[in-house]
Amino acid sequence: MKHGGHSFHIPVMGTGFTIDTPLRVAKYGISSVIPLVDDVLVEQVRKFHCEKHGEPYEEISNRDQDARALRITAYLNLLDRLIRPQVEELQASPFENGSEITRYFEMLPETPLKRAYGEMLATTEPEAKARMQEHLRQQAVPGSIDVNIMTKLDRDIYWDGKKLPAEFADAMAALRGFANSTLNSSVVFSAGINQRLYTYAATFDDFFPDDNGELKKKIILKVSDYRSASIQGRFLAKRGLWVSEYRIESGLNCGGHAFATDGYLLGPVLEEFKEKRQELTETLHATYTKALADQGWSVNNEPHEVGITVQGGIATALENEFLLRYYMIDRTGWGTPFLLVPEVTNVDSAHLEKLVAATDGDVYLSDSSPLGIPFWNLRTSASEETRRQHIREGKPGSPCLKGAARLNTEFTDIPICPASRVYVKRKLQHLPEEGLSAEQLAAVKESVLRKSCICHDLGGSTALKYDIDPAATPSICCGPSILDFTKISTLEEMVAHIYGRLSLITNKERPHMFIKELMLYIDHLREETKNFNLKLSFRTPAYFRKFKKNLLAGIEYYHLLAGQFIEEQRKQFLADLKVLQDEIDRIALPDVS
Repeated sequence: MKHGGHSFHIPVMGTGFTIDTPLRVAKYGISSVIPLVDDVLVEQVRKFHCEKHGEPYEEISNRDQDARALRITAYLNLLDRLIRPQVEELQASPFENGSEITRYFEMLPETPLKRAYGEMLATTEPEAKARMQEHLRQQAVPGSIDVNIMTKLDRDIYWDGKKLPAEFADAMAALRGFANSTLNSSVVFSAGINQRLYTYAATFDDFFPDDNGELKKKIILKVSDYRSASIQGRFLAKRGLWVSEYRIESGLNCGGHAFATDGYLLGPVLEEFKEKRQELTETLHATYTKALADQGWSVNNEPHEVGITVQGGIATALENEFLLRYYMIDRTGWGTPFLLVPEVTNVDSAHLEKLVAATDGDVYLSDSSPLGIPFWNLRTSASEETRRQHIREGKPGSPCLKGAARLNTEFTDIPICPASRVYVKRKLQHLPEEGLSAEQLAAVKESVLRKSCICHDLGGSTALKYDIDPAATPSICCGPSILDFTKISTLEEMVAHIYGRLSLITNKERPHMFIKELMLYIDHLREETKNFNLKLSFRTPAYFRKFKKNLLAGIEYYHLLAGQFIEEQRKQFLADLKVLQDEIDRIALPDVS
């Protein structure tokens, strides 16, 4: 947690929005996360930056069986090479208006480092000022260049019709690409446990402590509740792998794929982490050190550092500060708002305008993902417009260009993607044979037609911005907090907003982030109830009882928590809770007697 001096990070977004964000922000001490889903896009962006920065480029083609891992390693090494001199130049720049090192320190929050900078500015004695400046230069360290692997995207790879060994599967190859890179940073595992992937991580020395007890490569787990963190942390510890950070994300109030919990709300989840943080660290350290000793690695008596961070729906400095202070969080994650910061993320100009103009009906939790996981979507995106056009033309589905979601074997021996034209055509042909009622048939057909090619289209904005593919049709996976912002901003402005030096919020009526998440969970409960009543759900009545119980327990917790809020915020928060509790009481759940 010692990278840079900032108390926020920029999470992974899509397959291209943050693919080269470290090149823009790492030198300023801001950590960010690169998506590793689309190795074709990774290779194209590597070529773009090689040409831009005068670096030699040699194509890694699909003819190489290990192309995915090799492309990722080559790209991450390129970023490492490009960012190192950026940092050196920043550290060597003069302390004057507009310089890089001045920009670094001016953006920092109020911390001891920022105060030391202020004291340097106020010092008039030349020799003392020079000493202070030299000390500050050494403290101007970069943010971390982290990567994300979505564990569920681990399709097996076929070569000439034969399945390759497991290490060539998508997530496995991505991990190998990161592990073999020169980066000293972290991999974020998201979307739940993948046992073969986690076991594979234990074959790379960089994840184990060196002679000084340091980890060159670290593991971050993105989780939505404490139980998941404990289970996954224990699985990794038994293999001698330490989790350096638990990145808690709201189950629904986030961008991209949304992994709903069974009604566990973010506030109570954070409270549990706060209470059990030390217990988790000590328990896992005992398991971890035993595994290290059994494998012959050196063992530290003291546990490695464990960070707790949170992300999902944070939109104001007040919310940000409360999370850091009350829950003793190490850092917060700010994703969606940065889609409106062109110098940080890749959003083409047309979709920047669409994001600025988006209304409540344009941003929705959709059934678009071929993974069958709820997915935040922009209804006005070119990807969605193209999907609807294909349906109108009688050619529903998408050409499968990247294949990351080729996981379905309903009609084929070799998996295909549920958003592909091949699958959609076959599924629609078979629906009349499945014995569905008219209402069920209509619902299932609509669900089949809603699937879109996100594994390719989520990189569309990058393809347009860098003129890689002028015909790209971008998909935008913004979270609902995009509706709180309507201004294209600079990096300085967004950072100042996060730290409360100015406000970019334009939706003055927005609910508190905890209230917004509760609203989303109530909507989710209604949708699950609807599917259950249509007999299109695998849920049981016990699930609904548990879900409602957890929501009501969360509301009870928030009633107590409101005492920590300032008076103006507390009054509205409690009023919103009352309205939402009444809504829950009115929902007729399936057989909950």
